[in-house]
Amino acid sequence: MRIYVPATLDELDAVTHTSAAARWTVAPRRVHAVTKDLEAGLPDEDAEGLEYIAALNAADDSLALIAGRPDAAHQRVVITVEVPDTAVGPVQGSASGDPDDDEAVASEVEVVSTVEGVAIVCVHVDELEAAADIADVLAAADEESDAESTADVGAESETALDAALQRVTDRDLLWYDWSEIKNIPRG
Repeated sequence: MRIYVPATLDELDAVTHTSAAARWTVAPRRVHAVTKDLEAGLPDEDAEGLEYIAALNAADDSLALIAGRPDAAHQRVVITVEVPDTAVGPVQGSASGDPDDDEAVASEVEVVSTVEGVAIVCVHVDELEAAADIADVLAAADEESDAESTADVGAESETALDAALQRVTDRDLLWYDWSEIKNIPRG
């Protein structure tokens, strides 16, 4: 099964490079794939379009990973690999940990067992210039969170976050072949 793994740039440091492949170990985690639910939800979409949507959902999750790690480079990363079908299963519980959170994404699945030394197909990464937009998203999210904690949630902080998120999601991730991973520009 082809999966799209949301990641942070520093996770590429664990890649082992040979002349024939770039290999990486995928530990249990939430990822995205073309699932039956995604296909059912978008019956008019072709295979390439479904793969693109799954990769975009992984990019969104990469942004969430960056938000949770202040030391992470401000570049979204999606690592594309193929793993045995048996290594992937349905998502157990909600991503937020909130049992009432039922906003599952149709492409979301879970790697249920560690897959050692899987060959990387390709990697998608934000260009360096995206770092400023991602920093704006993080700052606006912090501002909105601070406003919520003081019960002073204003339209202004929501608008700033929405605008910053739009700038990030409007950006296309750059494609890198497995052989180019060492050359990915880092901010």
